[in-house]
Amino acid sequence: MPFEKYGVLSGTLHRHYRDQPDNQGRWFHVNVEVDAPGGRYHCAVDVDSHKSNVGVQWKVFTLKASELGPVAALAQGYHDLAPGSVSGALDYLRHPALVDRSGVLFQRRPPSWLQDVLDLFGARPWHAGSYADATVALEPILVPGRRVLVFGEPFTDDPEGDLGMHNIHQNQGDPAGSQWWDENGIWQDGATLTRRPDGRYDVFLNKFSSQADQTNSAGHPVT
Repeated sequence: MPFEKYGVLSGTLHRHYRDQPDNQGRWFHVNVEVDAPGGRYHCAVDVDSHKSNVGVQWKVFTLKASELGPVAALAQGYHDLAPGSVSGALDYLRHPALVDRSGVLFQRRPPSWLQDVLDLFGARPWHAGSYADATVALEPILVPGRRVLVFGEPFTDDPEGDLGMHNIHQNQGDPAGSQWWDENGIWQDGATLTRRPDGRYDVFLNKFSSQADQTNSAGHPVT
C-alpha cells in the first residue's frame, strides 16, 4: 500500500554529510540537516547502488517556484501532502515539470555544451552511475543557508524520537517480489530542492535502475 504519511519539509539547510561506506551492505545516504520551527530534521537521501556502477539514476535541473504549485509558498515546517497534482505532491512520471521529455539516458553526465542544448529544449535526461557519482551531482546544490524543500516520508517510529525524512527518492515502479512492492504508489515521490538567490529552485531527483519508468494507477510497473 502507499505510504500512510507523505509530505514536504520546508526549512533552512544547516549542513550535509555523507555516510561512511562499509562492507555491511548498508544503504548509502547523503544526510541533510534542515532547520525548521519544530527543530532540526535529519533527511536521509538514498543514493546507494549496491556497488553497481549504473545502479543509481538521477537528474539535476532548475525550476521556477511557480512550477512547484502551492508548496513553494508553504510556511517552514513539515506539511502532509495528499496524493495528487493539486496538493503539490511530486510524481516523477506524471508531474508536468518533472517528466523526462528527452527519451535519453546517459551513462554519465553529458558534455556541458550538450547539456546546455538539452536544457534549452526542456529535456531533462536521467544520468546513471554509482552512489559516488550521484553524491557528487547532489552536493553542489546543498548550500548552507538556502531554503530547502525535502519531499518524502516523515520518520514516525524513530527510537530516539528524532525528527526526519526518508524515502527521498522515487517511490513507485519497484518490481513484483521486491521488498518495496507494497509501498509502490503514485504522487508520493521524494526529492531534494534548494532555492537559489534568484528565487528559482535547484532540483535533485533520484531513483534506482530496478524501478520501472511506466506505472499504473497503483504505482506498480506496467508490463
